[in-house]
Amino acid sequence: MSKHVAVVISEDPCITARPVEALRIALGLCAGDHETTVVLLGRAPLLLMEDTDEIVDVDVLEKYLPSFQHLSIPFIVEPGTVMDAWSDDFSVTIRTADEIRQFIRTADRSLVF
Repeated sequence: MSKHVAVVISEDPCITARPVEALRIALGLCAGDHETTVVLLGRAPLLLMEDTDEIVDVDVLEKYLPSFQHLSIPFIVEPGTVMDAWSDDFSVTIRTADEIRQFIRTADRSLVF
């Protein structure tokens, strides 16, 4: 049975490798029949920016990002999140904090990083 999974990433990808690992896990969940959405909070949207030089494990990130584009895996970010033109290649939706909370509450499963 298909589950709706929310992968919430709020850690800074310039400090720890956990956000990149969280994306790898989210991609793995999409390989099954799960409906997966990735929520990027705080500095986590840096994962979808063109300038990724300071991101920990950037080589791993660059290997997986094309799959997110190809599969149109949805991302949710907060209002006021600065994105660049390269980010337009991803399926990014802006939601308010209340909408994000409601979305996570309605998911069958949530993974928080």
